[in-house]
Amino acid sequence: MRSLPPCPDRPNCVCSQAPGGDARHAIEPLRFTGEPAAAWAALREALDGMARVTIIEDTGSYLHAEARSLLFRFVDDVECTLDSEARVIHVRSASRVGYGDMGVNRRRVETLRRLMRGEG
Repeated sequence: MRSLPPCPDRPNCVCSQAPGGDARHAIEPLRFTGEPAAAWAALREALDGMARVTIIEDTGSYLHAEARSLLFRFVDDVECTLDSEARVIHVRSASRVGYGDMGVNRRRVETLRRLMRGEG
């Protein structure tokens, strides 16, 4: 399993692989119960359904997408990596520029979680 990059020392990033004690950046991974391939397909479908999100790379166990803000067209990076044994998809969402994000990256991951559960 590929590790995701750590979050920078700014509050505009969340990552399910953030080290313990880093509550500012920590977020739960995307958990699944079925087949890993089905969970990965659900992830892709959820991202495809999100406005202004473009999948840049997908290896089947690592995915990189770009999310653009509506007004200023800022780019955020969304990265996911599959851990089949633990039955989770680790996720990182981070702004490329600026300091704060007003909670956009955390909300994006929670929206992705809901969409994958079919609660969209």
